[in-house]
Amino acid sequence: MDNQIASSGIAVGRRKEAVARVKLVKGSGRILINSKPFDAYFPLDEHRKIVIQPLILTDTLNKYDIFANMRGGGLSGQASALQLGIARALVELEPELKDKLRKSGFLTRDPRMKERKKYGQKGARKRFQWTKR
Repeated sequence: MDNQIASSGIAVGRRKEAVARVKLVKGSGRILINSKPFDAYFPLDEHRKIVIQPLILTDTLNKYDIFANMRGGGLSGQASALQLGIARALVELEPELKDKLRKSGFLTRDPRMKERKKYGQKGARKRFQWTKR
C-alpha cells in the first residue's frame, strides 16, 4: 500500500468555486471523476480538451490513471480546476516536467472570482433603476 502511495501524485486544483482533488497512478490512461467515466462527466468536447491538455503536452496521456473528486462550481470551472490538479500531480511525480508546464501556463491558478453583491444594488455592479420623480 505504501509503495502505491509513493508512486502516485496527489494534488489539488481550484478555479472559481470548483475544487478538484486529483490522484495520478501509473496505468493505462483511464480517467474517473467522482466514480464516473471521463466522457460521462464532461459531455462537451471543449471541456475534455481543457482537462487533457497537460497530459498531451507532456506525452503522458496513456501513462497514468487519473482519479479525481470534484466539488462545487460549474462544468467550465471544474474542467479548469481538474487541469490545474493534473498539472500539479504530474510535477509531483516527474519534477523535470515543471518548466514545460509552467511555460504553457498550466501551473498558474486563475485568481478570478465572482465579485460580491453590494448592498443598495441589484448585484455586484448593476444598480436599481433611478427615477427623478
